[in-house]
Amino acid sequence: MQQSAHSSAETGVPEARTGGVPRVPPQPRAQDVDRERGVAAEVTRGEHTHSEQPIPRPRLVQRASVRGQILDALRTALVAGELTPGEVYSAPALGERFGVSATPVREAMQQLALEGAVEVVPNRGFRVVERGARELAELAEVRALIEIPVMLRLARTVPAERWTALRPLAEATLRAASSGCRATYAESDRTFHRALFALSGNAQLVQIADDLHRRAQWPLVGGPSSRGHADLLADATQHTALLEALIAGDLDVVRALVGGHFAGAS
Repeated sequence: MQQSAHSSAETGVPEARTGGVPRVPPQPRAQDVDRERGVAAEVTRGEHTHSEQPIPRPRLVQRASVRGQILDALRTALVAGELTPGEVYSAPALGERFGVSATPVREAMQQLALEGAVEVVPNRGFRVVERGARELAELAEVRALIEIPVMLRLARTVPAERWTALRPLAEATLRAASSGCRATYAESDRTFHRALFALSGNAQLVQIADDLHRRAQWPLVGGPSSRGHADLLADATQHTALLEALIAGDLDVVRALVGGHFAGAS
């Protein structure tokens, strides 16, 4: 809250008003004035002293928020096939599309480059990576090596009521699949899988599995993947079947469903 200042007619000293009560501040000593001037000069240069706490900068928080929203939007566009494999997209053009400056778009694209979804093209922008069936099969193999043993271990140790609590997420994947929107289903699919692996209590496992899962959802060369409405529904139905097997403690069915899930990936 800012304080209003008025000059005293007798002394010429500014009067600070706090809560409507006039108050004359004590006069600073000469050495204090010099010290304050030095601090002010440092703040002007963007510096601060050891005893001074840096002032928060809301603009950075806001920019990070915008970058996160753009990153989510780009991921959705990527999964939906709106960003074509092999095509180069510039940050200014995408910024105009999303109604933002090129800076948050460029930062979001750089994150996608770290994830392997795009590659930097100097002085042009970012090219969507072209992926073939072999890469998708390799991702499925890596996921199987990690996820099948974990799921079997969890099937033996997690009580039925904890699996039952995940039923709403499995049902959500069915609704998302029924919509026919690949991007909507992709997010619902990952949410369900994250909840499964979160029961392991291993945050690193959850992060790695989610990253591999996200990569497996990127489109192949030639446009959107061949997975249509029926394929999404079949995939979501496997989620509900797997959850029922986990609730029942049927390890044979769990092993068959999880193994078949990756064997069918192509």
